[in-house]
Amino acid sequence: MALLEIKGLKTHFKTDDGWLHAVDGVDLSIDAGETVGVVGESGCGKSVTAKTVLKLIDMPPGKIVAGQVLWKGRDLVPLDAEGMRKIRAKEISIIFQEPMTSLNPVYTVGEQIAESLRLHEGLSRKDAMERAVDMLRLVRIPTPERRVRDYPHQFSGGMRQRVMIAIALACKPQLVIADEPTTALDVTIQAQILDLLSELKSSMGMAVMLITHAMGVVAEQAQRVVVMYAGKVVEEAPVRELFAHPRHPYTQGLIRSIPRIDLDAAQKIRLEAIPGTVPQLIEPREGCRFAARCKHAVAACLDATPPLREVARGHKVACILDVAL
Repeated sequence: MALLEIKGLKTHFKTDDGWLHAVDGVDLSIDAGETVGVVGESGCGKSVTAKTVLKLIDMPPGKIVAGQVLWKGRDLVPLDAEGMRKIRAKEISIIFQEPMTSLNPVYTVGEQIAESLRLHEGLSRKDAMERAVDMLRLVRIPTPERRVRDYPHQFSGGMRQRVMIAIALACKPQLVIADEPTTALDVTIQAQILDLLSELKSSMGMAVMLITHAMGVVAEQAQRVVVMYAGKVVEEAPVRELFAHPRHPYTQGLIRSIPRIDLDAAQKIRLEAIPGTVPQLIEPREGCRFAARCKHAVAACLDATPPLREVARGHKVACILDVAL
């Protein structure tokens, strides 16, 4: 049984122009100890999917219209606020993409790490602060005994992200959702954060849902990849299979947009851009949502939404065209 299994999830938002279908029938699963990369352009529904798992979306205007979020076989969708509070941070935690806005500026980082420990582990203030020091040491923040009393503004961007990781891992969750954990960090710090997350995953035996728009990050960190477009999953495969044999035209476009140092310098190959723009998700029409941008599209692509079907072992694609595109 999968650790987390999302079935037919639909999360919509009420706007003045109608219902925005941010997540519109997503199926996704994560096994214990596995890293699953969720990729796609900004606005494709990655973060909304993650926040829906923990019911962190504002309701209203957001609403879970349909689907299940099965955590170890138990559906989280019907749970009330108290029921979700017992799951968040303790069993499933999240690392947000912008630590400066996610950390509370009026509390020390030690107090923010200790908060979940006191709530879920029942520790005293003193014991929780000692564990907070240990967590800062675990994420390799120098002189943690002193830094535990500092405020978020006294840390650099990379160090603030390490604090966010410390908060997320404090209660030793079984699943960590990393929502673009390296956004706004320079390349060197990005690599350090990703390496740290990978090491901690291995040592603590947790599963990771890694949300990103960087295909290179997924290639290095994930065992399986889920590609989202306009609120739907369009392809899913083991990471090596996806990069070697991408089946969906959108996935192929994403991979062709990755700079290749080994080829570009010698052959002077221009990077390809996917033409067009992401479709409007307010009351979207039937049919493949990528059709307007797809050079392979035919009339049938506009008639019905293609289902996600398995075309090879562990490889699923939502496209009516020949899988050998």
